[in-house]
Amino acid sequence: MAPATSALQTWSSIAGVVAIAVAGEVLIAAAMRKLGDLDIIRERSGLPGAIRAVLSSPMFLIGAFCMALNFFAMLYTLSIVELSLAAPAIASLTYIGNAIAAKLFLHEKVDRRRWLAVLFVCLGVVLISK
Repeated sequence: MAPATSALQTWSSIAGVVAIAVAGEVLIAAAMRKLGDLDIIRERSGLPGAIRAVLSSPMFLIGAFCMALNFFAMLYTLSIVELSLAAPAIASLTYIGNAIAAKLFLHEKVDRRRWLAVLFVCLGVVLISK
């Protein structure tokens, strides 16, 4: 059982995990779009060339660092927040954050159906937090 924590500590911890995850995923997606099709890179320079292209991208490396940091932030969160709240809240809020970040930073078309799904996810988060 997780130790008693304040609501502020609980939701701050969850928000931190979500923010780091969204940042990592957006950075990795942006880096991969900038690199282009890895199959084409692999055809030209072989597998080592494709790996080198990915690992020489600062944006990818920062995104990967964020994802590693996210893992440890999630471990901390799971040590202070009950799993039945932390896991669904992190997953759903990351989904919401990714939809917003995809629209704002990656300029993706997020249609009404996806925004409606985001709304339902928000409602679900409210329900599990009570």
